[in-house]
Amino acid sequence: MTFTSPMIQARPLRRRRRWPAALILLIVLAGLWAGGWHYGAGVAERTIEGWKAREAKSGRVYTCATQTIGGFPFGVELRCADAGAELTSTQPPLALKAREMVVSAHVWRPTVLTTELTGPLTIAEPGRAPTISASWRSARTQVHGLPVSPESVSINLEQLAVDRAGGGENLFKSESLDLNGRLVSGTVQNNPVIEVVLKLVAVSAPSWHPAAATPVDAGITAALRGLKDFSPKPWSERFRELQAAGGRIEITSARVQQRDTIAVANGTLGLSPAGRLNGELRLTVANLEAFLPTLGLERMLSQEQASPQINSAIGALDRLIPGLGNVARKNAGPAILAGVSLMGQPAELEGKRAVMLPLKFDDGMASLGPLKLGTTPSLF
Repeated sequence: MTFTSPMIQARPLRRRRRWPAALILLIVLAGLWAGGWHYGAGVAERTIEGWKAREAKSGRVYTCATQTIGGFPFGVELRCADAGAELTSTQPPLALKAREMVVSAHVWRPTVLTTELTGPLTIAEPGRAPTISASWRSARTQVHGLPVSPESVSINLEQLAVDRAGGGENLFKSESLDLNGRLVSGTVQNNPVIEVVLKLVAVSAPSWHPAAATPVDAGITAALRGLKDFSPKPWSERFRELQAAGGRIEITSARVQQRDTIAVANGTLGLSPAGRLNGELRLTVANLEAFLPTLGLERMLSQEQASPQINSAIGALDRLIPGLGNVARKNAGPAILAGVSLMGQPAELEGKRAVMLPLKFDDGMASLGPLKLGTTPSLF
């Protein structure tokens, strides 16, 4: 029998593990990506804080009940619960509250911030019960650039409804609302020219005017010229500076459609010392006869609403032949339509017969021919 000593028994050789090069590269890349994310998150967070500071100087102060940062690995996301905003530059000041606000950015584009808002949104005077409530299917904004040099901003709202709080009357409704603003020339610090594009789909505002109760589609492109700079300040102050400098609002194109009535316009408007619109737009309207009744011609010509000149003229008819004044009132609508058409020039719009008319603004009072349409609000 042969014995083998354990001391001299052969031991198998251990193989040294070698880390695959691909795995090492993956770990290195993951570390670099994590570092890049933290750097991008820092840039995005500083950009968000910079925008909040800029907005505060413009009279809009934003608050959060709780705020968290996340979004790793591909994005940066700031989540703000019980979001609030105070508009200190309005008269009276207003307090807005929403359920949640999420501000996000891609790691590789930390200065492009997208904000999504979760409703409903309530509007009230500070310390008082809400008077207005807004809801929507989606609400999103996007800003490009740094707070010290903004480049563009866009706002998109889908299926927006604005109502009086407590289930009251509807004030405004739209299927879609898009507002885009961008710097087209100059710089933020010196003579900026701002282009604004507004697109509306199925918009109605029944409480404003009976004619606004029927949904309208609209697209408007305008430019603000005459601003000294685009430093953070309330828009009311910005418009006041525009008026003092003799600046203007150029309507380069505008198209509005309500049912079969189509209108296009362009022209230049200024601001009166009271902050209301002054100027004239070249307006071309197709199917005008379908729109004028919605302005309430009968109400305009009623004894209570008609101008003193109209009442005086109709009273003179009554003195000549009793009852002739009422006949004149009842038949004045077609006469006014004919008069408005005669004041304009025949035209064609999108293959339809149309009339070209001046739409005038005199310290905010809008007039279409002899018809006064109403007063626009002051911009400051």
